[in-house]
Amino acid sequence: MAEFKDFNFKLVVIDELMYGQRVLTPAYDLGSRMQEQGIGDPASYVLRNELDLEVLDVSRRYFEALEIGEELLAGVEELCFDAGLDIYWHCAPAWGGEDELFDIRSLDDLALLPNLKRVTFVDDGTLRAPDKRERLAARGIETD
Repeated sequence: MAEFKDFNFKLVVIDELMYGQRVLTPAYDLGSRMQEQGIGDPASYVLRNELDLEVLDVSRRYFEALEIGEELLAGVEELCFDAGLDIYWHCAPAWGGEDELFDIRSLDDLALLPNLKRVTFVDDGTLRAPDKRERLAARGIETD
């Protein structure tokens, strides 16, 4: 199984496979997990407990342990680095998108995606890696 160096990069890949392509199953649902604990509204719970600036432990543990096979990774042709990805709600349901919680500082994990052809929200999203445009261009990856 692939080993990601950057947890936030892994989250973007999971978002594409789990919530975009829907090939990484079952889809993780924070709402259901929290309902099992008697919590009806995850965002309210997070705000009440001042957890809005962090990834919830239950989500972090799940996504860190989630194994993604090479065949699924080979199916990733496009990634979106938008701060509004579904996965971010499942990690931090009250996150406002204004801080660095999900910033990606390294593109080392590009090596895990042999068929990546395009990335979006390069300048307006969570991708903060140095020399990002140059590194993506060097791999022949189109950017928006």
